[in-house]
Amino acid sequence: MTGSATGTPEGREPFDRLLGELRPKLHRYCARMTGSVIDAEDVVQEATVKALEAFPGTGPIANVEGWLFRIAHNAALDHLRRRARVDAAHAVEDIDTIPDPGISAEGRHTAAASLQTFMRLPAAQRSSVILMDVLGYTIEEIGNIIDSSVPAVKAALHRGRLRLREVSGEPDDRPVPVLAEPERARLAAYVERFNARDFDAIRDMLAEDVRLDLVNRLRASGRTKVGRYFHNYAGIHDWRLLPGLVDRHPAILVIDPDDSAGGLKYFILLEWAGDRLARIRDFRYARYTLDGAEVVPLRA
Repeated sequence: MTGSATGTPEGREPFDRLLGELRPKLHRYCARMTGSVIDAEDVVQEATVKALEAFPGTGPIANVEGWLFRIAHNAALDHLRRRARVDAAHAVEDIDTIPDPGISAEGRHTAAASLQTFMRLPAAQRSSVILMDVLGYTIEEIGNIIDSSVPAVKAALHRGRLRLREVSGEPDDRPVPVLAEPERARLAAYVERFNARDFDAIRDMLAEDVRLDLVNRLRASGRTKVGRYFHNYAGIHDWRLLPGLVDRHPAILVIDPDDSAGGLKYFILLEWAGDRLARIRDFRYARYTLDGAEVVPLRA
C-alpha cells in the first residue's frame, strides 16, 4: 500500500494527488459493496469529503491508502445501513480448520462476479472478498481496513467464496425495469435535442434552481451557470447520446461517433421536477464508474 503522509500544509498537495489517483480504485470497491456504480460514486464522494475534512487535524498517517480505504469502507457501511440492507450476522467458525486463503483460480473467478452477485453476501464477507480477490490486498491489510482480526478475515473470505460459488449460477430474477411513458418521452426529447445541438431548446427545459454535477470536475447551480455546460458541449464533437439504463436507472449513454468500436464511453443521469430538468449528473470525467455497470440501451 501507499506510504505515509502528515496532515500539514506541506503534505496537502501530495495527499490530494494520491486521493485523485485512488478514486477509481475506491469506486471499484464501493460499487461492489453497494451493488451500484451510481451509489458507489455517492459513497466515494462522501468518503472524499470526510478524508479532506479529517486530514488537516490528522497526525502522521503511516499508510495513507489503507487510511482512505477505511474511510471509504465505513462510508459504504453507513450507506448500506441507510438502505437497510446490511446483514449483521457474523457466524462463528473453527478458524483452525480454515486454510490460509490466497489468490487462486477461484479468486480470479470471484473478481468477475457481477455487482448484484456480490450483494448476495453479508457485508463482512463481501468486503473481505472484494478487497482480496478484486483489489489484491493481503489478509493483514484487509484487517486494518475493516478493523477486524486476521482469523475473522480468513473466516469471512472462506464463507464469502463458498457463498459466491453457490449463487454465481443463479438467474437474476429481478423484473426488467419499465419506464413510464412520460419519463421515456422526457429522456427521448432530451437526447434528440442534444444530438441536434439545439441547446437553446435544452436550456428551456431547465428548472430555475437546476443543479449540475460534472462528476470529479465541478458543480454549478441555477439556469445561467448550468447553461454554460451546454456551451462547452457545443465546442466538442466526441459524443453522441443514446437513451438507456445504467444499473436499472434511466440514463443517457454516450458514445464517440468517430470510434469505430462504438463502445460506451460514459453516461449522464437526469432528475426531473415535473417537466423541468432539476439535476444533471455527467460522468464524462469519471469514466471509471462504468466498471461493473449493468448497461441496457433503449430504443430511441
